Amino acid sequence: MPTPSEPMPLFPPGFLWGAAASAFQTEGAAATDGKGLSGWDAFAAAGRIKGGADAARGTGFHDRYREDVALLAGLGADVFRFSVSWPRVIPGGSGLVNAPGLDFYDRLVDELCARGIRPAPTLYHWDTPLPLDEAGGWLRRDTAERFAEYAAAVAGRLADRVPLWMTLNEPAEVTLLGYALGEHAPGRRLLFDALPAAHHQLLAHGLAAQALRAAGASRVGIAVSHSPVWTAGDGEDDRFAAGLYDTLTNHLFSDPLLTGAYPDEDIAALMPGPVAEDLAVIAQPLDFYGVNYYHPMLVGAPAGEAGGALDSFAGVGMPEGLPFGLRDIETAEHTDFGWPVVPDGLREVLTGLRDRYGKRLPPVIVTENGCSYEGTDDQRRIAFLDSHLRALHRAAAEGVDVRGYFTWSLTDNIEWAQGAAQRFGLVHIDYETLARTPKASYAWYRDMIAAQKRREPR
Repeated sequence: MPTPSEPMPLFPPGFLWGAAASAFQTEGAAATDGKGLSGWDAFAAAGRIKGGADAARGTGFHDRYREDVALLAGLGADVFRFSVSWPRVIPGGSGLVNAPGLDFYDRLVDELCARGIRPAPTLYHWDTPLPLDEAGGWLRRDTAERFAEYAAAVAGRLADRVPLWMTLNEPAEVTLLGYALGEHAPGRRLLFDALPAAHHQLLAHGLAAQALRAAGASRVGIAVSHSPVWTAGDGEDDRFAAGLYDTLTNHLFSDPLLTGAYPDEDIAALMPGPVAEDLAVIAQPLDFYGVNYYHPMLVGAPAGEAGGALDSFAGVGMPEGLPFGLRDIETAEHTDFGWPVVPDGLREVLTGLRDRYGKRLPPVIVTENGCSYEGTDDQRRIAFLDSHLRALHRAAAEGVDVRGYFTWSLTDNIEWAQGAAQRFGLVHIDYETLARTPKASYAWYRDMIAAQKRREPR
């Protein structure tokens, strides 16, 4: 990708610029404040994180949050999207609130507000309290009900200062990687029997949205991953496979949230509980719809006209017997994670959501977009961000109501099962000393934000 040279087009007045992070990947301080263990702590203890990365230490955010908030202020960021650790607030997943754990987020919110940065917490970024995980996790309806209680506890303390709330992050990835393929915590390999985990997460979102609003939360949304699904080959089997994958990874989540129905009657019949009643709860009105975008997916039949499917993608193994197969997008450049770089895929996702949902689609915030590259002179990251922001601007010019962009991520972090092997940050983390070093992309993003704000109409 070439280094950007043309000025970035001007985004609408009031557009929100930010960066994102999550609790398990950054906080560390696993044994402080009375924090309980999560399913990801157990997954790490079982040796499932590459290179034995110390997730219990993370990036030291718990102890160094003021330093990271200062980095956000240096960027000129309007918003910081972070996540609240459920086991830090309610260690057992239910029952008494751990006051010292909630106090940490109270201090973090105060620090952000003092710097003029809007706090935007996500209540669930994959760290299910271990007792709930061991009892079945998102396969059980009870987990959704406990999540609503937790949401009420957090909002009861923070709602007076928090203008943006997200209930869940990427329920599709939790379902697929955690419950269907076993590559993430809790490590279940249930394939299509993982579908109840999707339903209960969606139900948790609806119940939590109700609890947040009852506690005085102003704007409530969710962060959902979306990828364009391209068909590999022209055969009927390829088209069927790509359509099924699109349904399972995209519409299975956005349709209930935005229409109150599952995209397919056969899928709805596989969901547990009083599905019709649950869907009415799931489809709570949203103040914004968060989109996480990284790359498209090229999908066909397991052995279709485009050749055989990949055995693995970005470190995730693909079991035999799936009714679809993933292919590499060989014409694209790739990040260090092996992900194809397709900036216009972001425009394709956003215009596709607009076309599918029309007026039912709330204003959109890109809640995650970023890339993994080594080095602090990270010109490829700069080119990635520049090209994706131009694609976002094209989507806005085509009528998508886009209100903000949060890059993933502020600092390097523990990239889930990949550990410290992938670096997504604008700021480099030395995992020995935890020293922070802003990369070239940090300066580029800072200067781009400043230029946008200088050009805003007064």
